[in-house]
Amino acid sequence: MANYNFDDLKGKVCVITGGAGIIGTSMVKVLAAAGVKTAILDLREEVARSLADEITKEFGTESEGIESNVLDKEDLIKSREEVLRKFGKIDILINGAGGNSPEATTQLEELTGETKDMMEEGFFGLKMEGFKKVFDLNFIGTLLPSMVFGEEMVKNGKGSIINISSMNSYKPLTKIPAYSAAKSAVNNFTEWLAVHFAKTGVRVNAIAPGFFLTNQNRFLLMDESSGNLTERGNKIISNTPMGKFGEPEDLQGTLLYLVSDISAFVTGIVIPVDGGYSAFGGV
Repeated sequence: MANYNFDDLKGKVCVITGGAGIIGTSMVKVLAAAGVKTAILDLREEVARSLADEITKEFGTESEGIESNVLDKEDLIKSREEVLRKFGKIDILINGAGGNSPEATTQLEELTGETKDMMEEGFFGLKMEGFKKVFDLNFIGTLLPSMVFGEEMVKNGKGSIINISSMNSYKPLTKIPAYSAAKSAVNNFTEWLAVHFAKTGVRVNAIAPGFFLTNQNRFLLMDESSGNLTERGNKIISNTPMGKFGEPEDLQGTLLYLVSDISAFVTGIVIPVDGGYSAFGGV
């Protein structure tokens, strides 16, 4: 008989990269509420440890904050050993580390006949350092943790990997080519790895959030001086049928579904959580 609750999650161990961020924190909380022990990996060790203490006090579920760099395989291996010493196993991996940067963002949305003398503010002015930094963080920062922590799950014959994609993966937004390309790569990698692991008992899926205000995109969507939406922010809201940005909590139900045994026959999919953005044709 099918299991129609999330009791199967109690006692499981989840590693979450970028776990101390806005979206990561929300995911850690809902998992802890379901009885999942969490290893919060983040570059900011103090923030990760503080969140872990808060989680343990609030939910009575074990949590550990660990400093870790998702672009350093050896560092990730050390983190894996620390998780295993603390919890003894790894059941779930959430690849939550990612984000955009002004260094990988063009000033112009498009080049036109009128802006040809401003080419450096468009594609031709992109700095490869910034582009690579954003692409690597979002894609390589998903691939390497999957390699390091996925190995432990394959050994155990069961597990769930959740990649955090974006609606930019389907239709790239203007100005942010590195982020869009990386998230598109995440979708393709999710499908590839799901097939590669399909007979091992390890499932691989992804969540594609629509538009959420985070520390990485606030500079594009909000005017800090006035507190109002930028022109770009207004465009996004007008193309989101629900007429608002998502809240981190809006991802929690989809996450629980994908990591629990309720979705035991689900692998290789990307679920949009986007307020209808992907369904809207603009008119």
